Amino acid sequence: MKRPEFRLGTTSYILPDDILPNVRFLAGQVQDIELVLFEVDDGQNNLPDLQTIQTLREISNRQDLTYTIHLPLDLRMGSDGDEQHISLFKARRVIECTRPLEPWAYVLHLDAREVRNSTDPTELQRWQDQACRALEKTAEWVGSPTLLAVENLESYPLDFWEPIFKRVPVSRCVDIGHLWLGGHDPIPYLERALPRTRVIHIHGIGERDHQSLSRMDPEELERVLDYLIAKKYSGVLTMELFGLHDFESSLETVKSLLKRQEITGE
Repeated sequence: MKRPEFRLGTTSYILPDDILPNVRFLAGQVQDIELVLFEVDDGQNNLPDLQTIQTLREISNRQDLTYTIHLPLDLRMGSDGDEQHISLFKARRVIECTRPLEPWAYVLHLDAREVRNSTDPTELQRWQDQACRALEKTAEWVGSPTLLAVENLESYPLDFWEPIFKRVPVSRCVDIGHLWLGGHDPIPYLERALPRTRVIHIHGIGERDHQSLSRMDPEELERVLDYLIAKKYSGVLTMELFGLHDFESSLETVKSLLKRQEITGE
């Protein structure tokens, strides 16, 4: 088995600390770090200041490290099509702050809670039109729609996002943990999605999701890794975890499986 071409990553919330201490700790252990910027309100936010951005860029250059950025709110237009919706305002603020890092991708959710189970074609069409417009606006800020990676979410039909991908040339973020959580086999989904996939999220499922990959059936995890290697996936594979134990045990699990594949040549 050839060595993987993907960049293995994790989140900036492994240590109970700010972004910079996390990046310093993780640099050299992973090849990409997902900067999770959920708090962007004035007076209480974790947006990096200019000095932190410069330091993050320096670490990136030294360590061959890339960054992915998770936008803070599910993206949407206002109910009347207003382009000043708070999710767009916060997305633009994050994009402008992190642009000097030249992120690998901006991962985002599309807000469709009100229509995800709708069978009304008019209602669905209206939502799709607004979602496409929100993506087009955001693509203007990042410079290219391919830098936007739309993530699949649990509790949504598997094909829910397909009309959007047909209309706007954005990338995909395939969250394998969300597929596992919904009881879906990720391989058929990846077969369709991989050509446009820039980021993959993976995490273990236990009492909740986003747990250590050591909790997963090793054969199932190896099956997914084997598929990504065989298909020469060269994007980012993010272990989307939020704690030191989960990160360390997941990293050891993935490395052990990759090492076993390399030795056996499977």
